[in-house]
Amino acid sequence: DCFTIAELIEYEAMGLSEPGEGHRVIREGVTQKDGRLPVNPSGGLKAKGHPIGATGVSMHVMAAMQLAGEAEGMQIPDAKLAGVFN
Repeated sequence: DCFTIAELIEYEAMGLSEPGEGHRVIREGVTQKDGRLPVNPSGGLKAKGHPIGATGVSMHVMAAMQLAGEAEGMQIPDAKLAGVFN
């Protein structure tokens, strides 16, 4: 996300960790590109900026590219499910 704390809070909101424990998702490697639940293989907003309005659209495009196998260097092997949280 555009702020580190927002990423941690979102992990908690999605139920990936207990409240106040979002940092564990990262520490345990769950969200790494080769982890159980890869998050932002594109680098997220820190890598491309945060264009208001276009952010949500780009998230959907990235998810569709993953599922279509068209994400090139960002591709998660055998991606079958994608989620967008904005």
